Amino acid sequence: MVERLRYQDSVPVTRVQLTPETGRTHQLRIHCQQLGHPILGCDLYGGLLLPGTEQAPRLMLHASELHFVHPVSGERIDAISPSGF
Repeated sequence: MVERLRYQDSVPVTRVQLTPETGRTHQLRIHCQQLGHPILGCDLYGGLLLPGTEQAPRLMLHASELHFVHPVSGERIDAISPSGF
């Protein structure tokens, strides 16, 4: 699932919220690249360049929420971490 969070006409970059369907490695990076919108800073799937710079400062992919059940206690764990971009 994709939700557009921010878009600026002056910069050809859009911030989106992606919700993976599975935990497959590189799932979000591959799907974005196949749609013609690779994730900035991704050296594997072609999203290296930030307009006006040589390279994005890092992979611009961030897990803002992680929810799971603790394997021993059975307690639901909710970890929230806002992105820095």
